Amino acid sequence: MKKVVTSTKAPAAVGTYSQAIIADKTLYASGQLPIDPATGNFVKGGFKEQLAQSLKNLKNVLESEGYTLADAVKVTVYLSDMSNFASLNEVYAQYFTQPYPARVAFEAAALPKGALVEVDLIAVK
Repeated sequence: MKKVVTSTKAPAAVGTYSQAIIADKTLYASGQLPIDPATGNFVKGGFKEQLAQSLKNLKNVLESEGYTLADAVKVTVYLSDMSNFASLNEVYAQYFTQPYPARVAFEAAALPKGALVEVDLIAVK
């Protein structure tokens, strides 16, 4: 049995997908762009600000169902430019603590709406 997750504190899904799905005790969060849910626009600033907003959006999706970022077991980060990898680690460390979830980060040819980053994750209770 699966449950659709929807949080008003994260951008609404703009396509044929859900913000997240819970199956058993596992939450599968869709990729979050750096969209401020209050404005519907990207946050101002560069890569670090965009990554922070994407992670805040994921945090809000998780919290809407009683999960936290500490419940994350796998994170995928899509970068528009691999030169932002050091900045990724710097910002990421502000949101995740040891033991860190498994993670993959790679450069994508293009991200929706010209974003500099998109992040998805899997969390387990």
